[in-house]
Parts: sequence; structure tokens; C-alpha cells
Amino acid sequence: MSTPRTVLVTGASRGIGAAIARALAAEGHRVAVAARDVARLTEIANEIGGMAVPFDVTDGAACADAVGRVGAALGPVEVLVNNAGAASSAPFARTSDEDWQRMLDVNVTSGFRLARACVPGMVTGGFGRVVFIASNAGLTGYAYTAAYCAAKHAVVGLTRAMAVELARTGVTVNAVCPGFVDTEMAADAIARIERTTGRDAAAARAALEKLSPQRRLVQVDEVAHLVRALVADGARGINGQAIALDGGQVLH
Repeated sequence: MSTPRTVLVTGASRGIGAAIARALAAEGHRVAVAARDVARLTEIANEIGGMAVPFDVTDGAACADAVGRVGAALGPVEVLVNNAGAASSAPFARTSDEDWQRMLDVNVTSGFRLARACVPGMVTGGFGRVVFIASNAGLTGYAYTAAYCAAKHAVVGLTRAMAVELARTGVTVNAVCPGFVDTEMAADAIARIERTTGRDAAAARAALEKLSPQRRLVQVDEVAHLVRALVADGARGINGQAIALDGGQVLH
């Protein structure tokens, strides 16, 4: 078990983020959930007895404001889970400037800004956990996802740089790198496979499952389990790690 902490989880209205919020609230943490979908976010917050903080993570001013609101209501953020993310797929030559920038804004810059707002308070308090939900696309390359892979590699690089800089402060920084997780994002990927290959939904899903040696998609509770472990008081020696959670797909 962990000492109860003030937690901020982004992208928490559904999927991985909602699972993480539920798991941390069940351990007694004070959990603030963030996303743009106010209705779904409010539903999750009410379910877990937490705080709904609706905002757009790509808005720098909104990031700083959200951290301030959580601090005023629940106390300074001690655990930041940067889960908000987005994926896109296109051949490299047809990847637009707009798609490239969007992948960086949502997947990297938002987490950077939120961490920058939270870390000083963590250092002052002598305890902090920053967890980025990255991807195994941050550990290897995949065709037709240049912008997404670049963004997730940047998340891993940011994780490592922050971890070294903060190593003596009581703050740890780690990245969780799942393979395909059984969420709406995976459903979107399956739909793209259907459109581009003519396969039916079952065959398209099987194509994703075959990427893993375990021949399955990761479940959201598995990601939440790993985040719980990284947040625990006893995880203070786990720092600067990019932990693959993909059934052994990427071995590094």
C-alpha cells in the first residue's frame, strides 16, 4: 500500500486513464481526473469520489491553471500520471505538418508542461511520482506512424532526462510503454486496418493480436497495475525506466 497522495491523471474520461484513476482511488489516494469530455469525466469523478478537472492538455495556460485548481482543492500534486495521448497513421511522405505538430502537442508537450508545473512542489515536499503513459512505439519503430513514434520516443527521452536531474530530490520519473491496449484507440486501429486492407473486424483484430508473442491485446487493468506499483512508496529506486508492457513484443 502507498501513503495517500494527491494524484492528477490526464486522459481519464475513458480507457487507460479511467482504469488508472479507479485503481489509485481504490488505494485511498485523492484523485483528480482530467480530460475534455466533461460529461464522462464528471461520471468518473463521481464514481471514484474524486475531482473533475476538465481542460485541454494542449493549452499551456490551462495546464498551469489545472494544477493550481487541484492544489487548492486537494493539496499539491504529488503524483502526476500523464496519460492523455493521441495516435495517427499515414505514410511518411503524406504526414502533414499539422499531424506532426498535433502528435507532439498531445503526446509530449502537454506532459512536459504539466510536469513543469507539478515538479517544483514535489521537490519542496520531498516526494513525487511522474508517470508517463508512453508506448512501445517509443522503444522501436512502426511503419506509417512516423509522427506518433517520434512523439513517443520523445516521451521516453524526456523521462530519462528528468529522472537523472531529479534523482536526489525524492521525485521519480518513469514511462510505461504498452503495446496495443484493448481501448477505443485500438478499435480505431482495427477500423483503419479494415478500411485499408479489406479484412473483416475479426481478422483486423487478429492482426494486432499477432504483434504480441502472447497473441492478445493488453488490458487496461494491466496498465493500471503497473502504475500502482510505480506510485508506491517502495518504488523509490525505480527511476528513469521505460517499461515495456506488451507481452514480450519489444525486448530491449
